[in-house]
Amino acid sequence: MKRIASYETAPYRTELEVEVVAVRREGDRTFAVLDDTILYPEGGGQPCDFGWLKGVRVNDVRQRKGEIRHYFDEGELTVGRGLLQLDWERRFDHMQQHTAQHLLSALALELFGWHTRAFHLGENTSDIDLDIAAPRSEDVRTLEDAVALQVAAAKRIRTHRVDPEEYRTLEVRSRGLPAGHVGDIRLVEIDGVDLNTCGGTHVGLTSEVGGVKILSSEPQRGGTRLYWVAGARLRRRLAQHEARGAELRAVLDTGDAELVDVCRLKLEQLAQARRRCRLVEERLAQELVGRLLDRSDDMVDYHLAGVEAGLLRPISEELGKRAGERVGFLTCEGDGRFKFSLVQGESSGLEVNRAGARVCEILGGRGGGSGRLFQGVADSLSRRTEAIEFLKQALRQES
Repeated sequence: MKRIASYETAPYRTELEVEVVAVRREGDRTFAVLDDTILYPEGGGQPCDFGWLKGVRVNDVRQRKGEIRHYFDEGELTVGRGLLQLDWERRFDHMQQHTAQHLLSALALELFGWHTRAFHLGENTSDIDLDIAAPRSEDVRTLEDAVALQVAAAKRIRTHRVDPEEYRTLEVRSRGLPAGHVGDIRLVEIDGVDLNTCGGTHVGLTSEVGGVKILSSEPQRGGTRLYWVAGARLRRRLAQHEARGAELRAVLDTGDAELVDVCRLKLEQLAQARRRCRLVEERLAQELVGRLLDRSDDMVDYHLAGVEAGLLRPISEELGKRAGERVGFLTCEGDGRFKFSLVQGESSGLEVNRAGARVCEILGGRGGGSGRLFQGVADSLSRRTEAIEFLKQALRQES
């Protein structure tokens, strides 16, 4: 008869004397096989437990080829007796989240006929996939309230195993047994609420879940994914929101009730300021390009020093509209970056992409072009004069 591991029979146990029966390699990883374990191996949507074996940190546990493998990255282990210790904070968090999932899935099915397709216990939030396209917000609130009532009721949670014959006589909520499963079937029962097939770890009373909050939902392959937190995660999330809210209140100098309205006002003011900036940039570009064209012949050469690199684009575009047979070479040193534009007038015969590629080689930069505009970034502008001489020579060859 197959031995049942202690993580299943004693989920609250945090230490266990074990026998290390083997230490082997799997690719570039080392793992230990024990005669028993209190560490849960990843499976069924629940991540594995962490812990310490003879003082060595175990950071992954997997069930493979009929054995439970305890992986470690640092330290050395040898066969023989030793103490296995559980990372209890991580385990209890998983117990809370997994029990909350049972409550959510069972009550979603009971209240609305929603079946759970999948479950994922994440690092910060957990989620279940339901077979309903778009649940109403009031139904989601009803589900959350129903879960809260069962948490407050402190219903007992038990696990036991049944043989396949008995299993077929029971009304069990299940997404199906694993492929190739043989032997007994593990059931998790919440008194008066749920009977479900599951191999994970759970709290002993629903009250230990502490509380469940549904955060959001989104479409997922014809169904809906619900995101939620439970237990200590809920309290941590609330603390984070309160801290963030306090910072926002201080920055915006307002209270909670006005935060959203004040943020909307600030965003609208920012959008207006950006529109005004664009108008100013366009007028500056028009004025500058007019002056540059008045004093140049075949080529416009100009360097913008100490300005925002974003100004290079509107000036380049304005120059492209008005350059005619001329070519423009604009450079900019601003915000700690070096940028350049090569602009071809509508009547110019210069092959701007080929010329731009050569300028990139000279300046030690990279870039690309479309239409009559080639833009790039450079490591330095120390060879700017050499780039200008190349462009002038290219223009002479074209004429």
